[in-house]
Amino acid sequence: MMRSYKIGVIKGDGIGPEIVDEAIKVLDAVASVEQINFDYEEFLLGGAAIDETGVPLPEETIQGVKKVDAVLFGAIGGPKWDTLERHLRPESGLLGLRKAMGTFANLRPATVYDELINASTLKPEVVKGVDIMVVRELTGGIYFGQPREYGEEKAYNTMVYTRPEVERIAKVAFEIAMKRDKRVCSVDKANVLEVSQFWRDIVEEVHRDYPEVELSHMYVDNAAMQLIRDPKQFDVILTGNIFGDILSDAASMLSGSIGLLPSASTGEGVGLFEPIHGSAPDIAGQGIANPIATIASASMMLRYALGEESAADRIDTAIKKALAEGYRTQDIAAFDAKEVVSTSEMGSIIADYAAK
Repeated sequence: MMRSYKIGVIKGDGIGPEIVDEAIKVLDAVASVEQINFDYEEFLLGGAAIDETGVPLPEETIQGVKKVDAVLFGAIGGPKWDTLERHLRPESGLLGLRKAMGTFANLRPATVYDELINASTLKPEVVKGVDIMVVRELTGGIYFGQPREYGEEKAYNTMVYTRPEVERIAKVAFEIAMKRDKRVCSVDKANVLEVSQFWRDIVEEVHRDYPEVELSHMYVDNAAMQLIRDPKQFDVILTGNIFGDILSDAASMLSGSIGLLPSASTGEGVGLFEPIHGSAPDIAGQGIANPIATIASASMMLRYALGEESAADRIDTAIKKALAEGYRTQDIAAFDAKEVVSTSEMGSIIADYAAK
């Protein structure tokens, strides 16, 4: 029986249109063999929206994304818009979109492909087999806490979490762990921060509903050290906004290339799926951008938003096969490349493998 989904597409700026086009190519290839129909609707965001409408987040985009099943997003920003007032810059549009969509959970996998193990700056025996999911709370904590103040003699921010905020992000982490190796490490600073002890206590409470999952706790400074010393000890890392911001970036570099890593922002409704890298305007239009992170984001969309596990597995397997066969875009050409291919060629290769 054919299953149909409406996918919002935000290509954005710089290399965004190029990499999103390749992800759609792969989605269509998978759809042809998995009895899935995708109906795509494009929306404006960021610099492209500024150029056309004068604002980084048009109302049409806000209303439109609420009516789709998931949103596939490329990248935004560039020096062209850096001189605008902060609230009119492309990045403000993305923050506004996440808020409008209610995306409180940021999912950042860090996976090391065997074929690119030499791309990591760490020893192969340390990173071989690494497969981590960082679950970061995205809309609370010190970035959003009130009161806050900046003055000539003093400045301060407030770290605040409420029970519902911690409960819902903990549930996301435990649910994801149930689909993986059933291990969650909650990262906090409970030895010095009351808000972290509050976080820890509530995570323990939520854990009672997931007895199959092994729960451990770790202070954030130790977690940062352990990510470098022995990253394979982690399966799912659950943490707050500021700690997650730092740890997810650290974890992303275990693979050695940000061109390989996807992410997702999910929550109350529609999820947003995007590569972790930026818009790279310096290489836009040259056909050399790496589309793998965006293609992997499409796989996350299938798995976590649409429940299409088989289709997601097809894409993940196709990516690994393309790398195993020695196909490389320019950014990873130094690592055992047998053939350096363009953005479009890499998308086509992965699409062909995914359809078999």
